[in-house]
Amino acid sequence: MNLRKLILTNNACYKAGKTITPKGIIVHSTGANNPNLKRYVGPDDGLLGKNQYNNHWNQDKPDGRQVCVHAFIGKLADGSIATYQPLPWNHRGWHGGSGAKGSVNDTHIGFEICEDGLTDVSYFNAVYQEAVELCAYLCKEYGLTEKNILCHSEGYKLGIASNHGDVMHWWPRFGKSMDTFRAEVGKLLVATEARKPPTPTPTEPKKLYRVQVGAYSVKANADAMLAKVKAAGFKDAYIKYGE
Repeated sequence: MNLRKLILTNNACYKAGKTITPKGIIVHSTGANNPNLKRYVGPDDGLLGKNQYNNHWNQDKPDGRQVCVHAFIGKLADGSIATYQPLPWNHRGWHGGSGAKGSVNDTHIGFEICEDGLTDVSYFNAVYQEAVELCAYLCKEYGLTEKNILCHSEGYKLGIASNHGDVMHWWPRFGKSMDTFRAEVGKLLVATEARKPPTPTPTEPKKLYRVQVGAYSVKANADAMLAKVKAAGFKDAYIKYGE
């Protein structure tokens, strides 16, 4: 996963400052043939490329809408795939609709995958894998599992999101579904857990046992006993002066 952060501080959603405790993740896709991250994320950080129309979402109401998500997946200027985080993960996003049909905003992290013409298998595979890795990362961060992931169309069927069809208008073209997606996130979670180093077993502090062989009022006698003890192999023996 190529995860980068560029918080959209001018967006009204960010300025609203509301937070959530994430209970799940919802997958969206943009519904427009433009796979470039610069369309949505800005200004240019040297990797995104310049948006010549300046219509990215780092403004109060992009395209006149109250909208913002926690992440976008798409192309950088050099054509490589990346994930950009425009909101803190625990910020209440505006991605699932408004009113009763938008209650998913109160519970879920939402991210968008930038669509292309929906025919490029290489692009699809790249952003799909990036999404798998993003979801596995978020699951580990917030104690979630693959069962806590849904897409926008599933959210609508559950009555918690607005009436959108994403991502099921796109993924089946390449033999994928939300079930295959959740399964792959689950496999990645298991694999990463297996790679974790084992927790070291606590070791008990070393115990020392001290033996006193006698007390002498004459120093010469004490010195003589010390010499005998050291000759017997106890090299660390010493005389302690005092009563």
